[in-house]
Amino acid sequence: FCGECLQPCLQVPSPLCPLCRVPFDPKKVEKASSVEKQLSSYKAPCRGCSKKVTLAKMRSHVSSCAKVQEQMANCPKFVPVVPTSQPIPSNIPNRSTFVCPYCGARNLDQQELVKHCLENHRNGPNRVVCPVCSAMPWGDPSYKSANFLQHLLHRHKFSYDTFVDYNIDEEAALQAALALSLSEN
Repeated sequence: FCGECLQPCLQVPSPLCPLCRVPFDPKKVEKASSVEKQLSSYKAPCRGCSKKVTLAKMRSHVSSCAKVQEQMANCPKFVPVVPTSQPIPSNIPNRSTFVCPYCGARNLDQQELVKHCLENHRNGPNRVVCPVCSAMPWGDPSYKSANFLQHLLHRHKFSYDTFVDYNIDEEAALQAALALSLSEN
């Protein structure tokens, strides 16, 4: 992990790995100087402006690249496949739009929530409840992330709707995944 991603994990009493959430000893964290050297020597083109940038500086470049920002602004928003006159059932939880846990801004889809928080709450308090996680069947509406912005950036890079069938239980989902895995191999 880069220092920026690992640092928030080190600032809590019981540090957890940002990837697998297993506890770890911060005294045993070692700097990967060979990886750092590679990231500083390899260059790749920016996906927006095609400028060649070292991998160590790519994240910073992409976050300030006008072409990337323009591409993100032009991304299509989710729309239903077929228009419907049916009302949205009231007993189904809203898992497509969320409320900002910092300022209460409403109707933000997952991408908009990430963008909104990065633009408006970079220096906000870290410990807040993630509205995306708390809307999920497995979510804990009282759990506060150790660093919400890092959590958003690492845990919510995709929409759960793409991968999750909310109508089946965990065992059925596991069996379906195993069957699909076996059929592909």
